[in-house]
Amino acid sequence: MGRKFILALDQGTTSSRALVFDRRGRVHGAARQEFPQYFPRPGWVEHDPADLWESTRLTALAALAQGNFTARDIAAVGLTNQRETTLLWDRRTGRPLAPAIVWQDRRTAAHCARLKRRGLEPLVRTRTGLVLDPYFSGTKLAWLLDHIPGARHRARRGELAFGTVDTWLLWKLTRGKVHATDVSNASRTLLLNLRTGEWDEEILRLLKIPREVLPRVLPSSGLFGHIESIAALRGVPITGIAGDQQAALFGQACFRPGLAKNTYGTGCFLLLHTGRRPVKSRHQLLTTIAWKLGKDGPLEYALEGSVFVGGAVVQWLRDGLGLIAQSSEVEALAARAPDNGGVYLVPAFTGLGSPHWDPAARGAIVGLTRGSTAAHLARAALESIAYQSADLLRAMQADAGFRLRELRVDGGASVNNALMQFQSDLLRVPTLRPKTVETTALGAAYLAGLGVGFWKNQAEIAALWAVDRTFKPKAGRAAMLRLQHDWHRAVERTKGWA
Repeated sequence: MGRKFILALDQGTTSSRALVFDRRGRVHGAARQEFPQYFPRPGWVEHDPADLWESTRLTALAALAQGNFTARDIAAVGLTNQRETTLLWDRRTGRPLAPAIVWQDRRTAAHCARLKRRGLEPLVRTRTGLVLDPYFSGTKLAWLLDHIPGARHRARRGELAFGTVDTWLLWKLTRGKVHATDVSNASRTLLLNLRTGEWDEEILRLLKIPREVLPRVLPSSGLFGHIESIAALRGVPITGIAGDQQAALFGQACFRPGLAKNTYGTGCFLLLHTGRRPVKSRHQLLTTIAWKLGKDGPLEYALEGSVFVGGAVVQWLRDGLGLIAQSSEVEALAARAPDNGGVYLVPAFTGLGSPHWDPAARGAIVGLTRGSTAAHLARAALESIAYQSADLLRAMQADAGFRLRELRVDGGASVNNALMQFQSDLLRVPTLRPKTVETTALGAAYLAGLGVGFWKNQAEIAALWAVDRTFKPKAGRAAMLRLQHDWHRAVERTKGWA
C-alpha cells in the first residue's frame, strides 16, 4: 500500500528525462539531462550508447531525490523512448559494437533505393505498414551487420543483440537479464508483421537479418523484468514500454478509434487511433501498432504522419537568421503582422515527410515583396507548422473513412496560443490542450501502472484527462481555403529540388 508513485523514464533524441507521477497524474519529481549528438559524415547522426544509459540512470536518481523517494515508494517503472534509433551489442560483455545510429540518419538511403528499384516497396508496406526509408531500423541494422567485421556471422551464432533504445535500456536496467521490446517499438523497425505482431520471416530474409539477433516482442503493458542495476530502485518492476509517439497517444487518453493527438516538438507527430484493424494508407501515411495491453489484449493500431521540421523552424529563425533571441519571442513578433502578407515558408530543410515522402525537397520562401517584414516571416514560419499538420490530418481522415471531432495537442510549441488558434481555424475542429502537457512520460506511466493494477483500467485513466484550453474555429472557411490553396502551390515548388 505504501507504493504510491510511478516512475517514468523518457529517453529522447537530445535529452533524457525522468518524472515521478501520483495516482492523479501529477508530477512529484522531475529531472532532465542533455547529451550530445555526433555527425561524423554528412547525413550521419549518432549517439554514444553509454550516454543514453548514463543520462537515463542519473535522471532517474535525480527525480527520486527530489521527493526523497526510495524503491518502497515506486510501484512500477514505465519507459518511453526515441524510436527507430538502432544499437548492436555483445551479449556476453554488454559492450556496444558501434555508436547508435539515430533515427535521423540517412546512410542507408542507397540501400532503400535499391530495394525500391527491385519493386519491393509494396511488399514491405503490406507487411510492415511502413515505407522503404532510412528512417526505420531494419536497414540500419543491416548496415551494422555488413560493416562491422564478423558481425553477421556472430549474430547468426547468437552472440550479438540488436535493440532500439527501449531494448538497450531494458537490458541495462535488468543487468543483461532481459532482451525484449514492446510491440509499438517493434512496429517501427521495418521487421515486424503488423497483423501478427511477430517478426516477419520474409522481411528478415529480404534484409538478411538473423532472427537470433532480435529481442522478444512483448505487450506494451505487462511485466518486462525488474531493475537490478540502480540500487535505489532495485527490485522495482518495469511494466510499461512504448515508443514516444504511441506513449503520447496513450497519455492523451486517445483510447477510442477516431481520437487523434499531435505532438508539436522539433518535428510534429500526428497519430490517429484506428482501433483493432490496421488501416492501409492511400496517402503515404504510416500504419503502426499503437499498443497491446497485457498478453491477452488485442493489437491496437494507429495511422501516423511525420512533419520533419515543426518547432525546429522557430529555432532556425533564432539561430540561422537571428530574427529572435529566444524561441518564446516568435509569437509576439508574428503578432506584429495582421496577416501573412502573401508570404509562405515551406521548411523542407531535410526533405518532406508525410504525406509527400520527398527526400529531395528543400526549403523555400515564396511570395516576398518589398513590403515583407520579419513579422511576416515569423508568421509564415508558425503557420507552416499548422499547414503541414493539417495536410496530415486530412490524409488520415480520408484513409480512415471518418471525420475528426477534435484534435488533442501537446509538445513545446503547443503553448503558442496563436499557433493553436490557427490550427483550429485550418482544421475546422476544436483543438484541445490538456492541463498536463507531459503526455509522453505520462503515457509510459499509465502503461506501467496498468501493468501492476495501480490504475484499474483505461476508463479510470481517461477520467484524469483534463483540458487547459480549447481553441475553436474563428476564421471564415473561405479565407482558410484560399490560404491552403496558396500553401499547396508553395509546397509544389520545393519538391525534387536536390
